[in-house]
Amino acid sequence: MIVNKLNPEVFDVLVPLLRDGGTAIIPCDTIYGLCAIYELGEKALFNIKSRNHSKRFLVLATKEQAISLTKEIPEPILNVWPAPLTVILKAKKSDTTIAIRVPDDGFLLNLLNKLGKPIYSTSVNISGEPELLDFTSICKRFEAIVDIIIKGPEIQGTIPSTLIDVTTTPYKIIRKGVYDASFLISKSGLSNIALSK
Repeated sequence: MIVNKLNPEVFDVLVPLLRDGGTAIIPCDTIYGLCAIYELGEKALFNIKSRNHSKRFLVLATKEQAISLTKEIPEPILNVWPAPLTVILKAKKSDTTIAIRVPDDGFLLNLLNKLGKPIYSTSVNISGEPELLDFTSICKRFEAIVDIIIKGPEIQGTIPSTLIDVTTTPYKIIRKGVYDASFLISKSGLSNIALSK
């Protein structure tokens, strides 16, 4: 099923589908993303991507949802969100980490608020294959595999979010993306020097 992002009934279709554990391809704040609701939809995404279960998916969330999932979010991160910046943080309920982004995108934030839960998002590809960035190729490869594709621009974007790890000091850039996080990295290093004096 393909539904245009501008269709006024898009959330009437998308929200219940995701709540039931369905999968969707959505134009995200950076590139198109293969998405499912947090926790319930994880298995479906692993199956679609044929991905090793040890490699987790990033999570799109509102600020409030992000706070509820983590032990602590540094104030500089909260101050820059929403932004195309994915941050590795310590998960609240376990000793593991979680990669979260508060997207700078009205459609996604509206979806997250209507769902009342975060969603997983991952690149649109099968593991080991190139990422698909254009809508035509995405439909050709995935229309029969996912439950719904939300139509946005032909190319939503070509660069993924920047990924940083703030569980270390100074913070560490894991993936350079569309967001310039250099000031966050330098700021975290200065904080560490100040604390060590």
